[in-house]
Amino acid sequence: MSGSKEERKGSGEWHEFFWNPRTRELLGRTATSWGLITLFYLIFYLFLAGMFALTMYIMLLTLDDYKPTWQDRLATPGMMIRPKGNQLEITFTVSDTESWDGFVQNLDLFLSPYNDSFQVQTNDDCPPDQYFIQEDSGEVRNNPKRSCQFNRTMLGDCSGVSDRFYGYNRGQPCILIKLNRVIGMLPGKDRESPYVTCGAKREDSEKIGPLAYFPTNGSFNLMYYPYYGRRAQVNYTQPLVAVKFLNASLNTDIDVECKVISNTLIAGSERDKFAGRVSFKLRINDK
Repeated sequence: MSGSKEERKGSGEWHEFFWNPRTRELLGRTATSWGLITLFYLIFYLFLAGMFALTMYIMLLTLDDYKPTWQDRLATPGMMIRPKGNQLEITFTVSDTESWDGFVQNLDLFLSPYNDSFQVQTNDDCPPDQYFIQEDSGEVRNNPKRSCQFNRTMLGDCSGVSDRFYGYNRGQPCILIKLNRVIGMLPGKDRESPYVTCGAKREDSEKIGPLAYFPTNGSFNLMYYPYYGRRAQVNYTQPLVAVKFLNASLNTDIDVECKVISNTLIAGSERDKFAGRVSFKLRINDK
């Protein structure tokens, strides 16, 4: 009996805490108390939201629509290759068309904006070996900025014009190399353009054979710099260097490394040893 009374007493206390009809309190608070605390938190969170909105507004006022206000980047940009292989591996069999047809299609698609007819219509014929500087005039934006032509035919035997298979059908593949875009970068001085050089790792030095570079000397001409950003320079065409492997050893893996040589850029850094260079594996099978 005593247990039953205690249970009823506890249940009554719980119900009274939830709603006390004598004091008209809900969960220990009157309607006035609930109204005041609700009003307090409403004002508090509106204040926090207003502070956040004001902070975001002030921050956005410091941003430029055409270039980053702050750039935390490496002193030397990275490099990439085309066609895109599986984890930077270019492997194919000369006699098996399907093994290299994907590479050919990848290069065709990548080079389509470089067609001479398109470049003549959209970009300028610039004087080489000097920067194409396009400064703004005070608060007046010099936008959109013009860009220099990089014609597909400048890639010679690797343009896909004279040889639509880029040498893959003969075991002399072409690899395209590009330097990642960095706004405002000046990659050379004294009219000396940066250039690309490729070689095999020490154990593969006898396998790589002779190489041919396009354009001449495998250079990224200074006229394509500085880059002003995608919004300011909408028709910018990134310069390329093509490397053609003329007599690489067959049926063996060749570890290749290409790097940029410049009098202002340093290949590799403490933060990223791959800055200014790219490594990939090449394997050409004859059957």
